[in-house]
Amino acid sequence: MHITASTVSLTVDDVGASRSFFTTHLGYEERMAADGFSSLGRPDAAADIVLLRRGTEVLPTEQRDRHAGGLILAFTLDSGIAREEDRLRAAGVDITLPLREEPWGERLFQITDPNGVIVQFVEWAAPTT
Repeated sequence: MHITASTVSLTVDDVGASRSFFTTHLGYEERMAADGFSSLGRPDAAADIVLLRRGTEVLPTEQRDRHAGGLILAFTLDSGIAREEDRLRAAGVDITLPLREEPWGERLFQITDPNGVIVQFVEWAAPTT
């Protein structure tokens, strides 16, 4: 098997709100769109995102009314996590989990999009033992 790309598909109530959030604050570009659908990508290695409106008929019947709940979309940064948190805060994005460092060396913070999609930013530091 040779994987050439990664995409996460998120079922949300308001595709436009999530599309605007990801394009405005996280550098995504809309690549394709239709009623109740938006495909977003970035020129770097981050995962592509497909947004589907909850209830859309392209989803199997048993999946149509599910939300993207319980999911954390995590992005690993190579450096500058504090600057990224500051940038997003200055842009008016609600930081739902402020920057913190875990004992195993993970530095992270979280934001939440208008549909409740949790986005986590991670940077690895030397563990504090």
